[in-house]
Amino acid sequence: MGSDNSPKVLVILGPTAVGKTALALQLGAHLAAEVVSADSRQIYRYMDIGTAKPTPEERARLRHHLIDIVDPDQTLTLAQYQELANQAIQDIWSRGKLPMLVGGTGLYIRALLEGWTIPHVPPDESLRAELEREAERFGPQHLHERLAQVDPLAAKRIDPRNVRRVIRALEVYYHTGKPISQLQKKAPPPYHVYKLGLTLPRPELYKRIDARVDRMIAEGLVEEVRELVARGYGYELPSMSGLGYKQIGQYLRGEVSLEEAIALIKRHTRRFVRQQYNWFRLSDRSIHWLDAAQLDVSALLEAVLTFWEQDTKKEGLSS
Repeated sequence: MGSDNSPKVLVILGPTAVGKTALALQLGAHLAAEVVSADSRQIYRYMDIGTAKPTPEERARLRHHLIDIVDPDQTLTLAQYQELANQAIQDIWSRGKLPMLVGGTGLYIRALLEGWTIPHVPPDESLRAELEREAERFGPQHLHERLAQVDPLAAKRIDPRNVRRVIRALEVYYHTGKPISQLQKKAPPPYHVYKLGLTLPRPELYKRIDARVDRMIAEGLVEEVRELVARGYGYELPSMSGLGYKQIGQYLRGEVSLEEAIALIKRHTRRFVRQQYNWFRLSDRSIHWLDAAQLDVSALLEAVLTFWEQDTKKEGLSS
């Protein structure tokens, strides 16, 4: 593997439904590798269908880390994810295997690979609830404007529609008295990173999204949400506001028909894809972008093996 003991990490990123898990499984069949999930929704137990988790059979074929690690009423902070992911990468590498960071949560991937120093401010549920009510009453823009007053740099970076991130930035400021933008420094870990980005023309990607949503319904998404509620997980939980779960919750409460709920899931998933591309820019030269419909897996495998076997000190590989 070369003389440098720093872990090498293969990253497979891209928007939802583009085929990241399928590619990881294809490559994993020929590599001594394990996956570190970079998906902020697959962390939850009991939420399998709506999060498109790898199946038990797929996870038996290729070991996955950071899936099913918290209950739906628990919180996993970005700092906690970062710590767990770094631990998993070091563990995989120490056993002579290649860590594969796979997922579509850009916040997770960038925080991990860029080494963000994340403020260790525990969640303040009462403050969050108060700010959420304020956002519902006056609109997300109102909350974003408040953030701009105390932390203009963070406000510039955070989309006003991303209420959860706006609230987190305000929460950190109110607890520390310091802007989160000042506390979020970067100290990249000494990983040697090879990034593969999967993409598709939007019409083709939207077709895949529609097919995936239809498949989720057929596989029992409605029953999954009903069972979550029966377990005592309320609709107001952040986990239950995720794509699919929120809309099926609306259906189960009689607010929309099932057909309307399905249409809403598809529409909001397309919107989510557009947000993901804001994290993963096609102009990013550190990412090897690939058309997901025309993958040459044999050539990719050869490239990954070359990356894995190179002496990083000689080749100067970096992220």
